Amino acid sequence: MNVTNKKVRSFGDDLGEVKQNVLVIGAGLCGSLLALRLGQRGYNVSVYEMRPDLRKVEISAGRSINLALSDRGFKAMRLAGIEDKVKALCIPMNGRMLHDMEGNTILAPYSGREHEYINSISRGQLNALLLDEAEKHENVKIHFNKKCKSVDFEKTTVSFEDYKTKDEFIEDADIIIATDGAGSAMRQSYFLGKKFLFSFSQDWLTHGYKELSILPAENGGYKTYKNALHIWGRDSFMLIALPNMDGSFTVTLFLSYEEGEYNFNNLTSQEKVVEFFQKYFKDALQLMPNLAEDFFTNPTAPLGTVKCSPWHYKGNTLLMGDAAHAIVPFYGQGMNASFEDVVEFDKVLDAGHQDWESVFKAYEKNRKKDTDAIADLAIDNFHEMKGHVNNVIFREKRNLEMSLEKQFPKDYSSKYSLVTFNEDIGYREAMLRGRAQDKAILNMLTDKELDLNDDLKTNLEKVKTATEEILDDDRVAKNFKH
Repeated sequence: MNVTNKKVRSFGDDLGEVKQNVLVIGAGLCGSLLALRLGQRGYNVSVYEMRPDLRKVEISAGRSINLALSDRGFKAMRLAGIEDKVKALCIPMNGRMLHDMEGNTILAPYSGREHEYINSISRGQLNALLLDEAEKHENVKIHFNKKCKSVDFEKTTVSFEDYKTKDEFIEDADIIIATDGAGSAMRQSYFLGKKFLFSFSQDWLTHGYKELSILPAENGGYKTYKNALHIWGRDSFMLIALPNMDGSFTVTLFLSYEEGEYNFNNLTSQEKVVEFFQKYFKDALQLMPNLAEDFFTNPTAPLGTVKCSPWHYKGNTLLMGDAAHAIVPFYGQGMNASFEDVVEFDKVLDAGHQDWESVFKAYEKNRKKDTDAIADLAIDNFHEMKGHVNNVIFREKRNLEMSLEKQFPKDYSSKYSLVTFNEDIGYREAMLRGRAQDKAILNMLTDKELDLNDDLKTNLEKVKTATEEILDDDRVAKNFKH
């Protein structure tokens, strides 16, 4: 792939006389969707993936087996023309099924609007579909078992090692886009290269996570309610479960490494693990005769947030997806945010820029404020899910919001709805408005300024007025600071 002409002739039509050569590092969810979309646009795309082809081998490295796909992700699927194929892989989850210490449950809908829900989808099945669709294009080539060693972002070349032969080789292209996840090799090359001012932060939670499972019932059905995201929130730790097509649930334990009576560092025997679950998750334990085997077979993985800037180097290279902005999983937006990256990048390609550097600059300027926002929201939701879901005032707030959404579907959306179901609003806008609404409602409930017995219209007007006051105060404070 020896390319000399790096000038972009045209983005909108057939790319002019020269078809641009794009090298994508990583064939995960973001990389495979990006390859598909760029292939549809007529670019020559070469994708290099360090793992084997997941369509041919069983790959399990303790990564999340299933994920929550919501409206922002579906917007990307529509852009690529594969929404119906993806929907066939989804299990709708209409709300959170909250489990208390005694095993009692209550279903808390995600929205007062019945058409708004999230979907459980298999990471592997979705990734395989995206790879299949990308490879339908003759101008897209995907290479597996090729590990990226480093990126020379000045020469626009990548050094790879073939896992099987151990041969090392170099590829070049017009541009390189790295979608190689939270441990991105290209981001590391930016950092180690010291050729430009590059900011990088990686913040770990004190908690890690471990994948467990609820196996299907003997008749192949589900042992518990299928169409919900199950949550056992226990203040400083929690368990969640998402349904799979085969009747099983993927269960994830989020727990501190070293704090508390039970933590990952001291759960070292089968007896202690069972004791822990018997005390805090007894109804889940009854569904998990395989608990001990899963617990000691599957790895414990860390949870962290990655932020960095700039994402691009001149018109040569660009970070995208988790490589640019890895987040913790508590808003169910990691995959959706990476898919939305492709949508936003596609918009910039339609904007008539004349070279790659202006494309990359415009994309990052538009996108980074939103990815920073969803990273912060995901941390917020971690605390909400493990503790606040069982708080009385929080429950009152959620019930009020569900009623407002149901009664006034066009006039009110909770923060969760703004983030999850309003794909035409950026994450930052959703965060600012959502946080203001939360603050307004919680303050008025605490101060008894909101009477839940009032008619909903009165409460809606109170919430709207208080929200706008908070947003105005925030704007004034921001302007004063600057």
